[in-house]
Amino acid sequence: MLRKPMVAGNWKMNKTVSEGVILVQNLEYTVEDTSSAVETVVAPPFTALHSVANVIELDKVSIKLAAQDMFWESDGAYTGAISARMLQDVRVDYVIIGHSERREYFGDTDEIINRKVKAVFEHGMTAILCCGETLETREAGETVSHIRNQIAEGIQGLSTEHASKLVIAYEPIWAIGTGRTATPEMAEEVCHVIREVVREQYGSDIAEKTRVLYGGSVKPENAALFFAEDDIDGALVGGASLKADSFGAIIKAAVK
Repeated sequence: MLRKPMVAGNWKMNKTVSEGVILVQNLEYTVEDTSSAVETVVAPPFTALHSVANVIELDKVSIKLAAQDMFWESDGAYTGAISARMLQDVRVDYVIIGHSERREYFGDTDEIINRKVKAVFEHGMTAILCCGETLETREAGETVSHIRNQIAEGIQGLSTEHASKLVIAYEPIWAIGTGRTATPEMAEEVCHVIREVVREQYGSDIAEKTRVLYGGSVKPENAALFFAEDDIDGALVGGASLKADSFGAIIKAAVK
């Protein structure tokens, strides 16, 4: 089955409002040429979501908007949290859930991640569920079991309709921002495992529709090697998404 590639830029805690607007404007010509073949997504910090959404809408830019995280409750006394209703109000399409930095620094457990994934879909948006292993886990030979558990827990209880829309991103923690990169073969092996877990829980039809992204020091120089693998349908890009030229080159590399 032909799955439309996705290239998503996770800006993390970078870019002011004005810087984010300029970056999206600088991407306009690239995505205009590639939008029919590649879905481009940007995930600004919360403060820039509204302004970036306005640029996308007013300039008619073929870019989808993502948030970097979300709380599972719609309203309430949760100081510092952002709800799905708030994200809906600024026209967010996707929400990144379970990124390793959320797991490590903010204590997001598999149970919390599952609640967030469900809340994203319940409010009409689509979750990008992240998974990944530490270097210690890989060296212990436990990568496959670790990833299988993260995905199984993360998608538990999703309806068939919601599972069919899910995007999953594999990011080995030891390759995020370190300059170290998994080989395409290593990434493909894990992405294949991810698809198998989806197949076991939701069947072959949904598994074949599920887009699985690779992330972890993805750059213009190596992106095409990952995109050539059968089970890799694009990339979740960190540092290289902060500049229009490097992010644009990765988007172009995803055109098949």
